[in-house]
Amino acid sequence: MEFKSKAFNDNNAIPIQYTCDGINISPPLTWTNVPKNAKSLVLIMDDPDAPDPMAPKVVYWILYNIPAVQTALIENVQSSKINIKEGLNSSNI
Repeated sequence: MEFKSKAFNDNNAIPIQYTCDGINISPPLTWTNVPKNAKSLVLIMDDPDAPDPMAPKVVYWILYNIPAVQTALIENVQSSKINIKEGLNSSNI
């Protein structure tokens, strides 16, 4: 699968508005090449560059129950309004 966002380029920092230092909204996302036998999708946004390599990865966002036919999420998506579930992040929120 390939994920993209019109809000930032690959291997660049996520703009501050999409972080807890900004207004903390989700970025717009699109994806392609979903496996044909997929029933639903999970999105996990983590930080592979955590300062301490021995510490567990920091998980910022988990979405699950995304229909396999869906190919995008709008900016500032409200998961409860589209029947997608949110998991707990590393801060247990």
